[in-house]
Amino acid sequence: MEKTLSLVLILPLLIMLLLVGTHAKIIIESPAPQPQPPNTLPMNGTTPGSLHPQDCLPKCTYRCSNTQYRKPCMFFCQKCCAKCLCVPAGTYGNKQFCPCYNNWKTKRGGPKCP
Repeated sequence: MEKTLSLVLILPLLIMLLLVGTHAKIIIESPAPQPQPPNTLPMNGTTPGSLHPQDCLPKCTYRCSNTQYRKPCMFFCQKCCAKCLCVPAGTYGNKQFCPCYNNWKTKRGGPKCP
C-alpha cells in the first residue's frame, strides 16, 4: 500500500519535472537576433517611394552638381524622381538602391535617369 501511495505522489512530480525541463530547453535553444551591419549611405530618399514630390528638386540638384550637362541632368533626374519618388545617393552611381530609377530605359535601351 505504501508503494502505491509513494508512486502516486512521485509520478506527478516526475511529469512536472519533465515538462519544465522540456520547456526550458526550448527557450534556451531559440536563436538570438543577429545584429544588423551599420548602414554607411544615407537612406533618406534613396529607397523606392521614400520621397515626396517636393523633395525631388534638392535631391536632383545635388545629384547633378558634378556634371557638365547640368540642364539635361536636372530635367531627367526630376522626371525620374517624380515617377519613382527616389534619387540614388551621391552624384554618380548607387542606382541599385532605387530599382525603378535604375531600370527605366530610353527607346534605344540606354539609362533614362542620370
